[in-house]
Amino acid sequence: MKPKMCQGQPSWKFVSNKVEAAITQMGGHLAPVRFRLPHGVIEPFSVAPWAEEPAASKLIPVLRALRGDFFCAPFGGNETPHRSEQHPPHGETANAKWKFEALENVESETTLHLSLATSVRPGQVDKYIRLRENETALYCRHVISGMSGCLPLGHHAMLKFPSEPGSGNISTSKIRFAQVLPTAFENPELGGYSRLKHGAVFSRLDRVATANGSHADLSRYPTGRGFEDLVMLIHEARPDFAWSAVTYPKQRYVWFSLKDPRILRSTVLWMSNGGRHYAPWSGRHIDVLGIEDVTAYFHYGIAESVRPNPVNQRGFATSVALAKNCPSTVNYIMAVAQIPSGFDKVKTILPGKDHVTLVSTENHRVLAPLQVSFLHPSLAGQV
Repeated sequence: MKPKMCQGQPSWKFVSNKVEAAITQMGGHLAPVRFRLPHGVIEPFSVAPWAEEPAASKLIPVLRALRGDFFCAPFGGNETPHRSEQHPPHGETANAKWKFEALENVESETTLHLSLATSVRPGQVDKYIRLRENETALYCRHVISGMSGCLPLGHHAMLKFPSEPGSGNISTSKIRFAQVLPTAFENPELGGYSRLKHGAVFSRLDRVATANGSHADLSRYPTGRGFEDLVMLIHEARPDFAWSAVTYPKQRYVWFSLKDPRILRSTVLWMSNGGRHYAPWSGRHIDVLGIEDVTAYFHYGIAESVRPNPVNQRGFATSVALAKNCPSTVNYIMAVAQIPSGFDKVKTILPGKDHVTLVSTENHRVLAPLQVSFLHPSLAGQV
């Protein structure tokens, strides 16, 4: 199956009766994705504004393709070499060309299978993206084989928000520890600006210290036009089910991600709202929120994540141990659901046998059909 051009990148397309998805050959970036809800079609993921510009051909692959969600191994900037390894930003998995293996339609499921032979740390990564009939969900599975040693890894989902300030309400499962990036995220001398206080520790998204002594509400987005900021949230590892959600009350839908927090320990929130004035960003990458479910030490990369750091010294994993003869599997679900009037923010997500129930802060309930046991078999018995 040959890829076809989609918003500037050769991509494979696959569909169900509720979802139309595309994934780039270069870097395996998943977008655009269109979900068919009862009240209309929505397209929640962002695509970089330079995607179809001729100048994009000069960018590094991860920026050239930048869109939607992609798998990072190792996650992060990777500017510092680790032993003899020098990985590109977010790893070969986000930059190299993936190989098409199969597109299978079995009963009510469609599964796209891609593979990538890595060279910096020799091994293989197999990517499986599954759609199920009558579900507005993406089931993502990555299987890493032939590698040994520790590696930070995870998903890098990016959502495009309506431009109205505070158009989306953000919530997550219970947080054990949360902190603003300890070092400067942007350099004003180079045309980049941030507003949060370096290293500030917080327990609530709606009250995070800023550099000028005030506080920012990160539970609503977009806010803070003209800034780029990064924070990391570490979730409870038990029960073995964690989530992040963004509710769009005016658009009447919610986007959410589900994970096993024993595998993907943290969530990095990247608030990209026009704070980079250097190319290719040029102040135009706005209203984008990265919800990056990972096991890593912020966005620094492999060297900083595998060695002792302030987060893993607190007892929270910042890398995953790989064994050459035992493949490692990372399962992840992203989904959307229509919400009724008055559903403002997700308070909790309850796993069920063949669905999840999203409960709002006002106790409105929405049932979203999906197979939560995909994350791990122990969830199959939930009711």
